[in-house]
Amino acid sequence: MVRNVEIMDTTLRDGEQTSGMSFSSSEKLTIAKLLLEELKVDRIEIASARVSDGEFTAVKNIAKWAKENDYLNKIEVLTFLDKGVSINWLSNSGAKVQNLLTKGSINHLKYQIKKTPKEHFNDVYNSVHDARELNIDTNVYLEDWSNGMRNSPDYVFEYLDFLSTLPIKRVLLPDTLGVLSPKETYNYLSVIINKYPNIHFDFHAHNDYDLSVSNVMESLKAGCHGLHLTINGMGERAGNAPMASVAAVVRDFLPDVKINLEEKKLYKVSALISAFTGFKIPANKPIVGENVFTQTAGIHADGDSKNNLYFNDLLPERFGRIREYALGKTSGKANIKKNLDRLGITLNNEDLKKVTNRVIELGDKKEKVTAEDLPYIISDVLNTSIQVKRVLINSYILKHTMGKDPSVYLELKIDDNIYKKTGVGDGQFDAFMNAVNEIYKDNNLKTPNLVNYLVTIPKGSNSDALCETIITWRDSSCEFTTRGLDSDQTVSAIKATEKMLNIIIN
Repeated sequence: MVRNVEIMDTTLRDGEQTSGMSFSSSEKLTIAKLLLEELKVDRIEIASARVSDGEFTAVKNIAKWAKENDYLNKIEVLTFLDKGVSINWLSNSGAKVQNLLTKGSINHLKYQIKKTPKEHFNDVYNSVHDARELNIDTNVYLEDWSNGMRNSPDYVFEYLDFLSTLPIKRVLLPDTLGVLSPKETYNYLSVIINKYPNIHFDFHAHNDYDLSVSNVMESLKAGCHGLHLTINGMGERAGNAPMASVAAVVRDFLPDVKINLEEKKLYKVSALISAFTGFKIPANKPIVGENVFTQTAGIHADGDSKNNLYFNDLLPERFGRIREYALGKTSGKANIKKNLDRLGITLNNEDLKKVTNRVIELGDKKEKVTAEDLPYIISDVLNTSIQVKRVLINSYILKHTMGKDPSVYLELKIDDNIYKKTGVGDGQFDAFMNAVNEIYKDNNLKTPNLVNYLVTIPKGSNSDALCETIITWRDSSCEFTTRGLDSDQTVSAIKATEKMLNIIIN
């Protein structure tokens, strides 16, 4: 029998506890929309009550939008046992679900809030009933529950006995310090879920031992009803269980569990939230990392051409991505051929071997080689008639005067013809692109769309070091990247653009 498991995303609350991270009110609203409308998660935890005026504004805006779009019961806020202050804050914001933070271990109860179980239970009772009078539903967190099960299980069961008598929606069981092993996760949850069959239990994993995904798997095997996840595994210390990895694991290894997530949107949402936060995704992070669908070894590329010998169930198309074939010192002819096929270039075996050797030579020198570099390498190695430099930026004058829009004067050579154009824009590079687009429009030519623009400076460099501008372009048939290198950011972007213009004309 297949059972549905709820996904509660806590990127906007627990994820925001990533060191140095803070969302603005408008960012929170945008991300809330992405999570509910694009990813189709079941619930989102968006904030902690009474933290700041900005947090109140964010919750109020999200609650207003959620009410207008029938999502209000999916919006949750962390609250505290503070004699009604959190509940009033929540009520005034327009949200209708509190995730009440309470103590799940005797140590936290005894040493942090210095209360007896009876006193604590009475506070919880009052908060739940006060919320109910304001038509606010309650879920209850048992903070430090995992240590509670290890060191004070009698207290945990006494507390759960009490909670089973209250009008609450869910009990939320966090491994607050990320200390559980998979075996413990399964054993503790199995006992609890069997003992309290009428309570809905969520599991909230942290990743301190890099076991969060394994622990999530075991929680589901134990019969857990809900999971707390974050985009890109954001969260305090080592972070929370990552959404994309859990989604893949559930689909591929737990056929009796169904979750409501749009797999194809995971990479898009991951990249957008990374851009909002500046929280960089490791290149080797499963599902959403830049390199995880890139084959580097030549033997792997060769195997992919022979009945997909190096494919697994994690096909990039599942997540809105494509397989890449890296170029470097471990590249074989198969890697080169895969990239040439994508560019529509065919070489005989002898020429292919020469190009492969040059790519390996560049890789040995730690030079970056991309698919878009291949036409240049071919031209250089084979001295063929491929005219790589059919488009040449002859000259340009950039102006940026205070109080005026940036402008450019551009001379562009296409084959044997020279075109001159001026342009203005929001920035110098925008003005440059506007001039290029006007020239191409006059000649019934079309440039691809710019979809990503990244400027990097090598680690250890100073302010006058070279910078690399990496631009991703998309036209009707494919997406590709060009790079430019210069001490001036705008000039490096212009060099990357010149490469793009030669790629599309060839």
